[in-house]
Amino acid sequence: MKKLTGGLKKITAVALVGAMTVMTLTGCGAGATASASAANDKKDIVYAKGVGPYTELFEDAIIPILEKKGYSFTVTELDLNQADAAITAGDADVSVEQHSAFMKAYNEQSGGNLVALSKIPTVPASVFSEKHASLDEIGQGQVIAIPQDAGNQARAFVMLQDLGWIKLKEGTNFATASAEDVEENPLNLEFYELQTTYIATSLSDFDYGVITGSIVYNAGIDPSTALFNENLSEDFWLQVVVNADNANTQWAKDIVAAYQSEEFLSWIKENNGPKYNELWSIPTYN
Repeated sequence: MKKLTGGLKKITAVALVGAMTVMTLTGCGAGATASASAANDKKDIVYAKGVGPYTELFEDAIIPILEKKGYSFTVTELDLNQADAAITAGDADVSVEQHSAFMKAYNEQSGGNLVALSKIPTVPASVFSEKHASLDEIGQGQVIAIPQDAGNQARAFVMLQDLGWIKLKEGTNFATASAEDVEENPLNLEFYELQTTYIATSLSDFDYGVITGSIVYNAGIDPSTALFNENLSEDFWLQVVVNADNANTQWAKDIVAAYQSEEFLSWIKENNGPKYNELWSIPTYN
């Protein structure tokens, strides 16, 4: 009898522990569900503010559309790498200042899990020069300033191939192209890597320079003086970027819907300054 009683006590104890475990797991599941629901239904969006035309468009045109749906916005001013780190950590929700090539480079180098949700209107990168009046003046040994960061450096090398100045190796991934991918350089051009923001202010030190659209905009450079504008590939369109965990949230879908709305497309055509209207590339949405 004593053994039987002891056995019953042991069974009861195990049963209680099992019940507590089930309650704990159920509680965790409920908490996770509640957390996921909160992330999906949130109305206060933290956006990483860059210095460029894309954040200006977001603030001037996209935010008003979303405010009509009850959203409010908190800004955090960060450069692109900081923005991606903040989105990865959950300290910011969205960035509209980068193309997918830059985002992919960040993911590969920093272990991020960011995703691009939708193309947005983009100012293409261009070739400028203060030394030469045309592209025909390209010559042996000239120095070309190209962006230092991996994403924009890739688009620079693709542009130089489009110009016929270099040839990239067959099969080169245009999103990651670098000097190592140059197979032919008949003019023995020298590529000088520089932070993108500095190329615009030191252009006179080089024969030609590749300057991204946002820097052209911020530096007040007349876009009509560009000697060549890039042919935008899929990798170099600017994108709405969020953490992959938030890709299917309602707020992320609403941001994408705002960019693809007729209200926004009409706004950008009517309100963006005439100096830059002809420079914007507008995506076609299916």
